[in-house]
Amino acid sequence: MGAARLDPPRSVAAGRPPAATARPAGLRARLRRRFRSPRRLSFLRGGRWLAGAILAVGLGGLNTGNNLLYLLLGGLLGLVVLSGWLSEQAVGQIVVRRRIPRALTAGQPARLVYTVENRSRRWPSFLLELSERAVPAQAFVPLAPPGEVVEARGEVIFPRRGVYTLGTVTLSTSYPFGFFRKARDVELPAVAVVWPRTDRRVHEPRRSGEQARRLGPRPASLAGGRGDYRGLRPYRPGDDPRDVHWRTAARLREPVIREYDREDAETLWICLDLAAPAGEAAEEAVEIAAALASGAVRRGERFGLATPDEVVPLGAGPGHLELVLDALARAEFRPRAPGVPRPAEPAACVLVTAGGATGDYGDRIVVAQRA
Repeated sequence: MGAARLDPPRSVAAGRPPAATARPAGLRARLRRRFRSPRRLSFLRGGRWLAGAILAVGLGGLNTGNNLLYLLLGGLLGLVVLSGWLSEQAVGQIVVRRRIPRALTAGQPARLVYTVENRSRRWPSFLLELSERAVPAQAFVPLAPPGEVVEARGEVIFPRRGVYTLGTVTLSTSYPFGFFRKARDVELPAVAVVWPRTDRRVHEPRRSGEQARRLGPRPASLAGGRGDYRGLRPYRPGDDPRDVHWRTAARLREPVIREYDREDAETLWICLDLAAPAGEAAEEAVEIAAALASGAVRRGERFGLATPDEVVPLGAGPGHLELVLDALARAEFRPRAPGVPRPAEPAACVLVTAGGATGDYGDRIVVAQRA
């Protein structure tokens, strides 16, 4: 099954903050849950033929009074009852859980994992289908034995970064005869944070004079230098795992990090201007900021992110990159956003803007608006 695509979240596509639509959507969802039937039954092709046959045999029995037709009608109705009972056994004792991967990237297939537990002690469940109401992800479980847990996977492609709200998972089956499809909704509220791409090609920041020359081609032995040793301190989220002092950590039974005095040339502040209309130029600016952060990880630099809404302090390593990508996924562009703060000296700051912001920065990357 190929990965399904879906539309971008409203807050990112239309430039509206999620809080503006969260309350009405939640009220509608609660009303739907309150008045929705716990089971839904839909006719498949075989079920429509069966319903037609029942109607024809019933009318024939009424018109002719033929006992054989009444017997046949009773057999057909019994088949419907048996189908409904078996399908209820298939979906009634199923417990569904969903796992969302941590690293979701825009434009790349994402795999949602569903854990299906059959709590029935006697009856197996066959031909179970799981589908998301909010996103076009589907998974299939051919057999869930009684008392056992099985896994199913569904793929979906998120076209843009952002925060996607996942809610109802529909569990359905056409077992046993393929006449009807019985469905049951399972409420699994969750949030999927989709990071921007980090593979966009950008030039290495030219921060200022001497520092810019020092950031040119360097021998591999000097790349990612850590500076002078300063001491040990407790681990903080975003620290580079390579700095863990394992001997001390084993003695204290908690992670401890080596701390270094890094040169200013190895410090990068990415300043993202949000004063721009949401659209392709804004998304390109976010991807450029993500690519700058990814490049800083490769070079072994400390880096941070500053936007009008959030500041991610300086850190290093893949763990810190995840914090920056989380912030970029939630960035909301709007024309009247306040100016981006400059958290350090101009030489250490790079401005990324799609709205024409100006200021004293070591480098400035401008994304042109498209007509």
